[in-house]
Amino acid sequence: MTSPFVAILMGSDSDLPVMQATIDILKQFDITHEVRVRSAHRTPEATKAYVQDAEERGCKVFICAAGLAAHLAGAVAGMTTRPVIGVPIDCGPLQGHDALLSTVMMPGGIPVATVAIGKAGAKNAGYLAAQILGVADQSMADKVQAERKANAKALLAKDEAMQAKLG
Repeated sequence: MTSPFVAILMGSDSDLPVMQATIDILKQFDITHEVRVRSAHRTPEATKAYVQDAEERGCKVFICAAGLAAHLAGAVAGMTTRPVIGVPIDCGPLQGHDALLSTVMMPGGIPVATVAIGKAGAKNAGYLAAQILGVADQSMADKVQAERKANAKALLAKDEAMQAKLG
């Protein structure tokens, strides 16, 4: 039996500063993950080989990041029936809007869960992967729930502090 993991694919190593947010969230939840640079357009054979190999080794979720109008998430979604999360990278003259559209506009039957452009999306991709894994792993679901409660508590504490300052 292979260990479940999440695969993070980036169209370029220049995407790493954004995708570090995904890596940090996966580490926070103790989720095993791999990070690879693959391109839907420049390395299609290597991308397909990696996706097939990752599935065989236990990959449960693919997180794919690409900028400009690149379509790594869509290409990977066409190669697997595992959940694919697309992270549009905020770069180029359109600041990620082209990447957003190329990621979200998938034909029926080949879904890509698309998150926000840039670091917020990268962070949410990690959370979404944890939630997906939590469907079949109660301990993961409990970790996600506890983290959500801690975030809410921290926000309310900040509100109380702000109210105290305002008088």
